[in-house]
Amino acid sequence: MTLRWDVADGVATVRIDNQAKRNAMNAEMWRALPELLAGFAKDPAVRMLVLTGAGEHFCAGADISELTDINKIGEANLSMAAEDALANFPKPTIAAIRGFCVGGGCQLAAACDLRIAAPDARFAITPAKIGIVYPSSAIARLVGLVGPASAKYLLYTADLVPAEHALRIGFLSEIANNLDERIISLTGTLTSRSQFSLEATKDIVNGLADGTLTRERTRGWLDAEIAGPDAPEGIAAFLERRPPRFTWRRP
Repeated sequence: MTLRWDVADGVATVRIDNQAKRNAMNAEMWRALPELLAGFAKDPAVRMLVLTGAGEHFCAGADISELTDINKIGEANLSMAAEDALANFPKPTIAAIRGFCVGGGCQLAAACDLRIAAPDARFAITPAKIGIVYPSSAIARLVGLVGPASAKYLLYTADLVPAEHALRIGFLSEIANNLDERIISLTGTLTSRSQFSLEATKDIVNGLADGTLTRERTRGWLDAEIAGPDAPEGIAAFLERRPPRFTWRRP
């Protein structure tokens, strides 16, 4: 029962590994995720992050046997802290989903920038089955992705829905017949792009979505709309018809 990770070709891959319980997250795993993400945010070798599950499933949510410890009120709420850390991670994030993505698993997936799923993926948000309330931050993020009506359907019924349903309502970015190959292809594309542009875009889009976009919030991104630090290389590569070699990394 742990989070396993590796870094290769600019991509940090974090695997939720508790296969005996369909990768349910226990308290220690929820507690470990923010610290792990903080390290990746500072690592110049990491350009983006993929969150996935070991084996056949993404994540079956919080380990019910430890739910009291996980969902303490206030700052000690471990699932909300992990969700916020993932949502606020400054670099692009992808949830690579197969099998069950349930409860807290959906909470983590929704906090990623993109969600790519295998055709066998199944989704459910299940607090109504055990008499608790889904975190308000997670509900807000869900509503932003799928809209109020679809969010209510998922939360009211707590039923499993197939990947096609999740794609149709906007929860998923894409369904991939070969998930591993698609993630390799997509991460290859994203790591070839300007990291400056991607991080600026993420910050601006998130600010527009939650109504917090200000010049202070964007930390000077808006001053670089025309000529960011990667622009000279990008323009030169375009004119010379060659792949760009972007060098900007988070300070």
